[in-house]
Amino acid sequence: MFKKEQHGESREFNFTAQDFARVRHLIYRHAGISLSEAKSDMVYSRIGRRLRALGATTFKEYLDNLESQNDASEWEAFTNALTTNLTSFFREEHHFPILSDHLLTLKKPIRIWCSAASTGEEPYTIAMTACEAFGSLTPPVEIIATDIDTNVLTTAARGIYPYDRVSKLSEARRKRFFLKGSGPNQGSVAVKKELKAMITFSQLNLLDEQWALHEPFDAIFCRNVMIYFDKPTQSKILSRFVPLMKPHALLFAGHSENFLYVSDAFHLKGKTVYTLADSNHTKRSGLAKERTI
Repeated sequence: MFKKEQHGESREFNFTAQDFARVRHLIYRHAGISLSEAKSDMVYSRIGRRLRALGATTFKEYLDNLESQNDASEWEAFTNALTTNLTSFFREEHHFPILSDHLLTLKKPIRIWCSAASTGEEPYTIAMTACEAFGSLTPPVEIIATDIDTNVLTTAARGIYPYDRVSKLSEARRKRFFLKGSGPNQGSVAVKKELKAMITFSQLNLLDEQWALHEPFDAIFCRNVMIYFDKPTQSKILSRFVPLMKPHALLFAGHSENFLYVSDAFHLKGKTVYTLADSNHTKRSGLAKERTI
């Protein structure tokens, strides 16, 4: 239960239960993120930075301005402040041998959507997996990498990371896929241009009424995203994945996510890897045939 007196006078800004409830409502309405009542300290800390940056004196003032001015850039900053981006190269590593085997069964060219690109480690891992599967730095694979947070997409598109982000990768992978920085870039690595050429980064809110995605994909990565949404929102998003999946496409989920509880559109193929359920498989096949007529 949120306590109004929590941290009391030690806080720079007055932060009431009503303020917290309002932030929860706004981020849910705008981005579908369901913040738990345990996140009050996080909200105070992160949105407090926006107050300082804008010279606001109270949360109420900031939130009033956010709603009344309808400033797209500030809504973006508000959303960026409340999103969490925990990622790493080859995170949940068991998925990538499955992806590798899958790629070799597909017609070319191959399209993959990474729907929560964060700072880029996941789409670059997908790209590395494709290179290794085809034994080439230019495999027939196109990756669309999206995220709601524009700040992390900027980092992802740059493709430059502290060395410790790749230190757990094998030496062979580091040499094949990264350039080691020197001089002012010492201690950093840069993703090689061939990997970057495989990926298109763009902003996308999974709650938007329209997605700028039209052609179906051979694989969709939606890992550790659904945990931030309630079940109705999860169900809505999953239903929108169906027409974007080719008949034999794979959907990759995070280790703590189970899509079977919120949608009957999918069949569990393996550990947090899904295919379209038979009825949807038939539906997608029919749609594909209709497009060729």
